[in-house]
Amino acid sequence: MSRRTVFFVSDQTGVTAETLGHSLMTQFEGLEFRPVTLPFVLDVDKARETVRRINRAGQEQGLRPIIFSTLVQDELRDIVMTADGLFLDFFAAFVGPLERELNTRSTHRAGRAHGIADLAAYTTRINATNFALANDDGSGGDYAHADVVLIGVSRVGKTPTCVYMALQYGVFAANYPLTEEDLEAGKLPARLEPYRSKLYALTITPARLQQIRNERRPDSRYSSSQQVQYELRTAQALFARFAIPSLDTTECSIEEIASRILNTSGIERRLRP
Repeated sequence: MSRRTVFFVSDQTGVTAETLGHSLMTQFEGLEFRPVTLPFVLDVDKARETVRRINRAGQEQGLRPIIFSTLVQDELRDIVMTADGLFLDFFAAFVGPLERELNTRSTHRAGRAHGIADLAAYTTRINATNFALANDDGSGGDYAHADVVLIGVSRVGKTPTCVYMALQYGVFAANYPLTEEDLEAGKLPARLEPYRSKLYALTITPARLQQIRNERRPDSRYSSSQQVQYELRTAQALFARFAIPSLDTTECSIEEIASRILNTSGIERRLRP
């Protein structure tokens, strides 16, 4: 199967082009793509070099590359549009209609989406991230200042979800791993009891959890089928007993896990991506 090269071209980090472009490409199953991000295309020379790279990729593969662009400056966009590929311009698709609707000319300034012009928002993101790291895996224990405390057995996705919510939404998220002792006790750990209203549980299918754990500690009791099934079954009973909302993360991306938690819990997003 031929791999079609997909370029994400941006005058800044390329995060927006990557996010939107990947979302679109996931709709085409059975095809293989080679992603290439070209960030910080800020002048004419870099724009021309971008065109050369795109054309070279097309010649080597014999297939026109696909180009997702979030270039803001007209001059740079016009240059990259000359490349021999399918050029998809996210900004042109939306900025023009918005200008007409708002009867206002856009600034066409690069770096507005991911800069630190809003110092308060930037500070919130840093503070939330530091909080998530300081209160990861049961350490820290500053649950009084947490917006949410994720609980679950080991390797169900608590840590990456906390970090993602901090970075993307400025949410103060802590997490607590349920140990075998916690599960055997059949009750909430004393440290969590005062913050029951903040708890949100993550779970997963036994087969998937065993796969994840086996990659970390192969052929161990920790990754055995019996241990995995016991922990998940006992944890689920605990969640039901104390009416703790839960989410099965088996088929969910980190983005989806975070979004579902925030939507169902009503936690306020301090930041908007």
